[in-house]
Amino acid sequence: MSYDSELVSQIVSRVMAEYGGGSASCDNTVPVGVSNRHIHLTREHVEILFGKGYELTPLKDLSQPGQYACKELLTIIGPSLRPIENVRVLGPVRKASQVEISRTDSFVLKVKPPVRESGDIAGSAPITIVGPKGVVKLDEGCIIANRHIHMSTSEGDAFGLKDGDYVTVEVEGARRTTFYDVQVRVHKDFRLEMHIDTDDANAAGIGNGFKVKVVK
Repeated sequence: MSYDSELVSQIVSRVMAEYGGGSASCDNTVPVGVSNRHIHLTREHVEILFGKGYELTPLKDLSQPGQYACKELLTIIGPSLRPIENVRVLGPVRKASQVEISRTDSFVLKVKPPVRESGDIAGSAPITIVGPKGVVKLDEGCIIANRHIHMSTSEGDAFGLKDGDYVTVEVEGARRTTFYDVQVRVHKDFRLEMHIDTDDANAAGIGNGFKVKVVK
């Protein structure tokens, strides 16, 4: 007799959640990960910026499996011509290059990036990326990442949420805050974490690892 391992995992998660166990906390709390400005690059743009045949150098793994910070740092420039230097590159390479910044950064650069899900760059703001070997001018690709929560399939089941849902998140503490319209992203390889940018983190007075509560 054969078993569907994914189905078994979902059933176990539901049962464990009923008894206060499982991956998701019984009080619906989620750890926070604060995302600073960063850059995702295509293979083509890596070679333009760093040289033919160049390979990105992993520095440390990020919370989501397969994602990592690189040693490479670049400069970004907008219409203000005021550069923001030492912007971290994240790996691995992607199908489209993308620059994620905060609203505060946009005032320095004089760009108007939309708030988008990562990867949704159609019609987004232009930006110029400067590297040690060359320059890449993106006609679109600069965004402010939306607030979102990564969940594994079993964690989504425990929370009663599916990919694409939106939730409200409450932050307790000295600067009590409520975040609305937080996107839920569910994938079997994801790990439970809410991603916000530095502006949101500073406004709420929270940092990496702080626990917030999902309100259904």
